[in-house]
Amino acid sequence: MNPASPFLETEDAPRVDVSFDGASLSLPDGANLAAALLAVGVEVFRHTPVSGAPRAPFCMMGACFDCLVEVDGVTRQACMMEVSEGLVLTRPQAGEAWE
Repeated sequence: MNPASPFLETEDAPRVDVSFDGASLSLPDGANLAAALLAVGVEVFRHTPVSGAPRAPFCMMGACFDCLVEVDGVTRQACMMEVSEGLVLTRPQAGEAWE
């Protein structure tokens, strides 16, 4: 983990359990989901449907769609969501259209 990360300001927040591609993670409750995932070391959020290139959050304000994740079965922008208890996150399948 990068100790200079600006996302570590959430370090003192209460933690909740979520899963990402089957791995259990403890993230700060109410934190920005994309920032929290980056802070715990998730570097690839999805792969592009055309080339399969790995993608991760770029703009952190909902414009680039590089932070797409599947949340409880629905593809959403992680940078536009907050962490909450019990989220089930997976990488979207390549080739699936934005919902």
